[in-house]
Amino acid sequence: MLDIAAIRTQFPILGREIYGKPLIYLDNAATSQHPQCVIERIADSYCRVNANVHRGVHTLSQEATNAHENARKRVQRFINARHSHEIIFTRGTTEAINLVAHSFGEAFLHDGDEVIVTTMEHHSNIVPWQLLQSRKDIKLRVIPINERGELDMEVFRNLFTERTRLVSVMHASNVLGTINPIEEIIACAHAHGVPVLIDGAQGVPHLAVDVQRLDADFYVFSAHKVYGPTGIGVLYGKEKWLDAMPPYQGGGEMIAQVSFERTTFNELPYKFEAGTPDYVGTAAFATALDWIEATGFEAMKAHEDDLLQYATQRLYEIDGMRILGTADHKTPVISFLVDNIHHYDMGMLLDKLGIAVRTGHHCAQPLMHTLGIEGTVRASFAVYNTREEIDAFVAAVNRVSNMLR
Repeated sequence: MLDIAAIRTQFPILGREIYGKPLIYLDNAATSQHPQCVIERIADSYCRVNANVHRGVHTLSQEATNAHENARKRVQRFINARHSHEIIFTRGTTEAINLVAHSFGEAFLHDGDEVIVTTMEHHSNIVPWQLLQSRKDIKLRVIPINERGELDMEVFRNLFTERTRLVSVMHASNVLGTINPIEEIIACAHAHGVPVLIDGAQGVPHLAVDVQRLDADFYVFSAHKVYGPTGIGVLYGKEKWLDAMPPYQGGGEMIAQVSFERTTFNELPYKFEAGTPDYVGTAAFATALDWIEATGFEAMKAHEDDLLQYATQRLYEIDGMRILGTADHKTPVISFLVDNIHHYDMGMLLDKLGIAVRTGHHCAQPLMHTLGIEGTVRASFAVYNTREEIDAFVAAVNRVSNMLR
């Protein structure tokens, strides 16, 4: 059992008031808050260890380099990658997918080739492939969903052709909360000789991820959704793929030798990390992962699952409540609408009551079109949320609904 009250004291922002009300932060699928230890690590890095990493012979540079590379090893352990050089630091999930779309796409995709995605994808796993379409005449094949927000796996199995080159799917939906059967997806794709990219932005915060057990070819996620800083993300890629892919960007750090005649590229992981990295962010990310381990990942997951079940039960007490996404296996995310009340109006009035939720299409407009709606209100939970906050949230939704009906 977790001491949630004690955990909450580690998050300074939770002491804020919004419009004179205690902040109830239910926008964790967009970004989680930071424990004090992460904030202190950022401050300490700037105050004591701030120097550019790699190649520096002085003490500060050596210390900063060690912290940066130790963070890489920390991420490797967190997702159980085979090698630390299979961990590429990016600015986030979006850049990681763009890196694969550009680099893997240049190396392995040709006119007429196909990439399989899903109806529920975030724009960051649609637009990069469409950009590739503008350079190469590739095609997107889309896995549909059923009325519960689950993938139609029978259709998926029939989407493969001799031109299928990649499957790129999210681990869990940022809108529906649906946890996709990625083990089955990966096994099916590999049976066809097709590699798989998993968007783990919503998976890593709530699910234990072992990339070797999954046999994922690529797995991407962001630090800021797992209690770490913004501006840092991870691309895990199997060594065989990363070795075969050309660099995504050129500049310092990613080179071995440069002349005006030719350039040779650095070894992994540096081939894909052009320029000065966010070494402060990587160090703070490692601290966030340490904090998760010390708190207890499985206990955190159990608490979040309890919040999801409790909030779902309470929300259904409200007349006119419609929850989008009712899969058996979900992350702690609830997207909903009440009667014909606009999601923006609901979100604005909840904010006046101190409750932070997300409204809109959640960067998933194709999914919204499939559902026949423009957007939803989304509440998403983290370890520091409580049943008492959910009670206050449900009461506020009911109050706003009665005002706007």
